[in-house]
Amino acid sequence: MKYASMFDKIDLHLIRVLHMVLTERSVSRAALKLGMYQPAVSAALKRLRELAGDPLLVRSGAGMVPTVAGLRMIEPAAEILRSAEVLFSEARSFDPATAHHTFSLAASDYMEPQFLPQLVTRIKAQAPNSRIEIHPLSADGDYRHHLAQGRYDVVIGNWPKPPDDLHLGRLFGDEVVCLVSREHPAVRRGWDVEAWLAAEHVAPMPTHPGARGVIDDHLASQGLARNIAVRCPIFGQIPAMVAGSLLVLTTGRQYCEHFVDRLPVQVLACPVPFPRLMYYQLWHERTHAAAAARWLREQIKGVAASLRRPEADVAAA
Repeated sequence: MKYASMFDKIDLHLIRVLHMVLTERSVSRAALKLGMYQPAVSAALKRLRELAGDPLLVRSGAGMVPTVAGLRMIEPAAEILRSAEVLFSEARSFDPATAHHTFSLAASDYMEPQFLPQLVTRIKAQAPNSRIEIHPLSADGDYRHHLAQGRYDVVIGNWPKPPDDLHLGRLFGDEVVCLVSREHPAVRRGWDVEAWLAAEHVAPMPTHPGARGVIDDHLASQGLARNIAVRCPIFGQIPAMVAGSLLVLTTGRQYCEHFVDRLPVQVLACPVPFPRLMYYQLWHERTHAAAAARWLREQIKGVAASLRRPEADVAAA
């Protein structure tokens, strides 16, 4: 019998009957444990004997014993049943304490500075055997494609209008402010919209092809454009650039305030009204029901909640 035709005749239920009959060495006891009628088990055993070309279970005295072929089948049948249980239980549940899983996420580096460190700490504390891959959101990568292909479990960032073809979870909102050197003239004189637009700004590189970023998208919607003198692909280096120059960084308050006690910089209100920066996690339908991915999204949500300021909660509600 060819492999394909043999495979078509075997199902998981038949393997379960095989293992139970061989280990119980009794059709009646196997039927009882399987919750089946004895004739149904006998019929299944008949099919198994035809497939194997062997009686599998034979009478010996008052009882029954597996044949040599039957004995050889006990452990392979058990392994198939174990594998089937793992196959479906891992899809439905996830035990972080024992899992050997790789979490893959992409995140903007202009997130709140403690967000990713705390997320990694949280994941490793609860899932010590898991690996974490953190990818940058950049113009070189298409995050939609990577989510669809399963290369990323989740993407974290801010979008003025999140894509509607992905699942979305809101993390927190933040006020748009400006970070400048303490020596910047605006610290002493203040500024109006015209002065702010004319100042030399530093901005991150676009996060994906065709993107301008939330700040410039909003300005364009108002018919405005700022003077971007420097673009930097590494957001974490921008505050130091601001501290040693007259550059202006416009971004979320939580990010800016992180550097006030670390660098000679100051946070100023922005003269142009901006909607709050809204940070989200995005994921694809393919991972929506996956237990491990659901667990990861809960950890991301938990870290965001722990970092969110009370006044941000009220304003973002």
